[in-house]
Amino acid sequence: MRLFELSMDDGDRVGPVHQAVLATNPLDCSLTDVDSGGRRLMRMVFNEGDGQKALDTISTMLEHQEGWRLVVLPVEASLPKLEAEPDPEVKKKIRTVALREEIYQDIQAGTKLDRDFLILTTLSTIVVVFGLAADNVAAVIGAMVIAPLLGPILAFALGSALGDFALMTKATRTALSGLFLGMAISVVIGLVFDVNLGSAELTNRTIVGLDSTALALASGAAAALSIVAGLPSTLVGVMVAVALLPPAASTGLFAGSGEFSLAARAGLLLMINIVSVNLAALLVFFFKGVRPRTWLERRSAKRSVYINAAVWAVLIVALTAVAVYLTVPGVPEVPGVPRS
Repeated sequence: MRLFELSMDDGDRVGPVHQAVLATNPLDCSLTDVDSGGRRLMRMVFNEGDGQKALDTISTMLEHQEGWRLVVLPVEASLPKLEAEPDPEVKKKIRTVALREEIYQDIQAGTKLDRDFLILTTLSTIVVVFGLAADNVAAVIGAMVIAPLLGPILAFALGSALGDFALMTKATRTALSGLFLGMAISVVIGLVFDVNLGSAELTNRTIVGLDSTALALASGAAAALSIVAGLPSTLVGVMVAVALLPPAASTGLFAGSGEFSLAARAGLLLMINIVSVNLAALLVFFFKGVRPRTWLERRSAKRSVYINAAVWAVLIVALTAVAVYLTVPGVPEVPGVPRS
């Protein structure tokens, strides 16, 4: 359940807004008297998966007004218990989807290119680099979880679904900054330290094939679904499954050690992961109905979805074809390390 609280100046818009909200069938709706500041407070309660129509209605009616604020709060419990169940046929049509504004706020937070993002990327890169070199699975997984690189990738997909070019630009800047920072640190470590290029964790990032694309597509779809369903905690598992930092760090390590062929393979895996996550997340957002509020914005967003989906699809086919062409049985040969 969700609680909507609408605070607005008293005036001739209060009545129409109240009637429009009642038409969206909230579980409960109340309107307070005018307070000492000349404001009214409207409280509405909606079931999980409901409320988007009411939110859009309020936004449309008050879009050009001043002095109003709508706050959405999660409801942990409500008494008395709701006994009435929706009609079975109606229940089948209900999609449990987080509010568009909730999804936007959750994902937009991952696009902030600030000091914390850079520090977290630096620390996670150091952890993953030495974890890869030492063949330490625990260290690699830990770095996957704390690395903040998946956020801006999902933000770009959401921006594509909404036709929000500002969000897409911000996400691109943050993602590229994080990836370049991670790769630069890895290159420096590869130049300074005598890295064990025979580590299984490291050489595994140079093995690419159809399974790499399948894993990245499934993980990207799972990430988007977890956000749309309002379950961001499940992203931890997705971060491990479709980690972007290990292949980026592997690319930098191999490049710093002068193994440019292996660096190219790791870079190919990184590109497959990025493109697959974007394509899968974009399709999930689109088919789950995550769209802008107005008709004009929806038309622009639809065009954005088609263009971006086409570009990602062409890229994933091309990258997968290269991966299949490069696929060889067993572990790639590393100079100075016998093939097992």
